[in-house]
Amino acid sequence: MSAPALAFGRVGTLALDILLPGRCLRCGGIVAEAGALCPKCWDSMTFIAAPHCNQCGTPFEIELAPGALCGACMADPPVYRHARAVFRYDDASKPLLLRFKHGDRTSAAPSFARWLARAGAELLADTDLIVPVPLHRWRLWRRRYNQAALLAQALAKIAQVPCLPDALDRVRATPSQGTLGRARRRRNVQGAFRLGRSDRVAGRRILLIDDVLTTGATVDECARVLIRGGAAAVDVLTVARVVQAPHFENPEESLYP
Repeated sequence: MSAPALAFGRVGTLALDILLPGRCLRCGGIVAEAGALCPKCWDSMTFIAAPHCNQCGTPFEIELAPGALCGACMADPPVYRHARAVFRYDDASKPLLLRFKHGDRTSAAPSFARWLARAGAELLADTDLIVPVPLHRWRLWRRRYNQAALLAQALAKIAQVPCLPDALDRVRATPSQGTLGRARRRRNVQGAFRLGRSDRVAGRRILLIDDVLTTGATVDECARVLIRGGAAAVDVLTVARVVQAPHFENPEESLYP
């Protein structure tokens, strides 16, 4: 791009910033940069960092030996290799996620993707293909977009890793997971997914993307289908995860009327 064109573009961006100032993704207050959180909302978020379970990513209260697993993963290991998330799914992050998922705030996807890229840097370094958790066609028709696919595609641009939105199909319209416990969630999603593009999956190290990880039943079933289809390994990356499962057993219905 020529110097005059570049300068013109910067002037145009500055003019838009003055006329249409950026809004906080959570509270709507004015922020310096579009797609950001204001300082108050940023401070309210509980970002997940080490120490955490080496497999599912559940945060630990104390520092443990490298590679330590939580009790749940030792008792019943997930199919996926590792799972990581940006922040906890709690009272601070719920409005942010629910507006994105149910409120047509699709413009937030690039911001979420930047956070995913940081939280999942270690996983991305070992990824050949990014795959979103799919929606059933009827739910996709009602919602008009798959929030996981938007995240996956935005992350793929940042990480320069191929994205395959149709790697998986959701072939059964399962009831909402919101009111179900861990065991019923697992039964609910059994047989709900099938491989859509086996030719692109075989031998690949796959990063599975979703918005929220609750009990892990959905991503575990997706990982099982991908592994059966020949995937070399499956990791999971989400924007948020439930940490206190009994308290946040019903994340969608608790705040969404």
